[in-house]
Amino acid sequence: MGTSKAAARIRAAATEIFATKGYGATSTREIAASLDLSPGAVYPHYKTKESLLYAVSLEGHNAALETLRKADDPTRPPAWRLASVVTAYVHHHARFHAQARVVQYELRSLTPEHFRTINRLRRKTSDVFTDIVDAGEASGDFDTVDTDAAVLAIIALCVDVSRWFPSRRYSNADVLAARYVELALRMVGSNAGE
Repeated sequence: MGTSKAAARIRAAATEIFATKGYGATSTREIAASLDLSPGAVYPHYKTKESLLYAVSLEGHNAALETLRKADDPTRPPAWRLASVVTAYVHHHARFHAQARVVQYELRSLTPEHFRTINRLRRKTSDVFTDIVDAGEASGDFDTVDTDAAVLAIIALCVDVSRWFPSRRYSNADVLAARYVELALRMVGSNAGE
């Protein structure tokens, strides 16, 4: 991933266009034109459109994982931890909805090698949620019917925010996060507050 200001500008422009039009319908020429650059100005930073998508995906997945790690505190009760990471994940997908939409829904366009790298990051993200649910099961705070299904459902709820946020009904990420926390705690059979 390019670290220069120019590379960051190219990634930002690509993210917006990929999110709006889709990866397949976007050309590097179009990305360059949106920045008033010649098409050749992109290539010193990103040799191919796919390498640009990979850089956007890597940046987005690393940011999401870091968001979850900062939100989690393994010394706190499992219900608090789950509420904290769900809130952070909803906020992340609401705030960075264009980037999140690209990194979540354009995976099929990555090369197999790049997909494997991104998939490892996705597993680490899932592991944050799984560790919390497992801790809740071990402590007796959660009574989850199916841990894997619950983790998948919680992640899917949060990720899907990037597809539609904001809407007429939910334009405040705090309100949406609070609702999703309630749903997540129910999914894991939380007995917090009983």
